[in-house]
Amino acid sequence: MFRIETDRDLIESFRPRDRRVIEMPPGLTFPLFVRDYVAWTETSGLRVYLVFSAPGSHQPIGIIFRRDRGGPDVARMCEWCHDYGSSHTVDLLTTDVDSKVRVGISLCVDLRCKEKLEDAANRAGRHTLEALDQLRARMFRFANEALGIEAKPSAPAAW
Repeated sequence: MFRIETDRDLIESFRPRDRRVIEMPPGLTFPLFVRDYVAWTETSGLRVYLVFSAPGSHQPIGIIFRRDRGGPDVARMCEWCHDYGSSHTVDLLTTDVDSKVRVGISLCVDLRCKEKLEDAANRAGRHTLEALDQLRARMFRFANEALGIEAKPSAPAAW
């Protein structure tokens, strides 16, 4: 769990190269308490925004994904929650590493992986914490390995 105090703090959780294209979601109020992650899609549907924290850290990490439409409508599996569906629900989301390199990963297009994992755990009679911890670990692994984002360990904030 982490807290974002202001819209400026939210913007600063993203890489400097991404900050110029951020479209804030309507109705967002601060301070924002985030248990696992927060995700939203911009009004055009082209970009998907994700803010999460690495395991063991309270420092928010923001990633802007781009939804590259145009491929065939085939079944895919989300690499984070392992849900599957057509390209309308699971698709290749990409993000720029730098001005010349872009990386992609097959994910739920709305990044509602948390809800899907919670539903699956509840149906199986399991606790959701382990599944959500694994989800955040997969998110950070992508951020670290594909984008070179490092976790900044931090002490829990006094609330």
